[in-house]
Amino acid sequence: MARRGRWAVVCAAAVLVLVGCGQRQSQYSPDFATARDLPEGLSADGTTITVGDPHTPVTVHLYEDPRCPYCEELETTGGGPQLQEAMLQRSVRTEYTLASFLDGRVGGTGSKKAVNALRAALEEGKFVEYHELLYDNEPDESVDGYTDAYLLELAGRVKGLRGLESDAAVRSMKYRSFVPFAQLLRDIHDSPGEWQDTKLSPT
Repeated sequence: MARRGRWAVVCAAAVLVLVGCGQRQSQYSPDFATARDLPEGLSADGTTITVGDPHTPVTVHLYEDPRCPYCEELETTGGGPQLQEAMLQRSVRTEYTLASFLDGRVGGTGSKKAVNALRAALEEGKFVEYHELLYDNEPDESVDGYTDAYLLELAGRVKGLRGLESDAAVRSMKYRSFVPFAQLLRDIHDSPGEWQDTKLSPT
């Protein structure tokens, strides 16, 4: 826990530094009006979700587990709001690699289910809104609270996310293959000698 807590502090500070260093991509490009207007997509290798202006020169790469309380701290108070504001201003784009390590550490399947649900939200163009909602309503990490019912309840608060296909994707774990690939990338990141550029993890 102490190690993860230190990471949360370090990474929150690093996010703020990177955001402060970002510059608007073009004086002729208007700000995005709201978070729901931010472009979102999937990386070419299928492991990472990207958010923000793809032409922005500054990238922040976050490794997150939806059950992680330090990820929740980062997203809600530790630097997440400033990061989102920078994305709206086209100063920064963000890459999210979603992990499920807490399922193995504390038991349950909530991390995997939440990652699958986030991937399903991406298909509907609702990742940013749903991602924010999940962290605003994160269950205690000791409780396997991300059940299908709870994930769908939260999805119902995002306009346009609930539907037959998206609901079925959550219940059937349609994107189950996305979960281990994303976790593998996170494991590689944690391996000695694998730092290729600046990566941020609140875990």
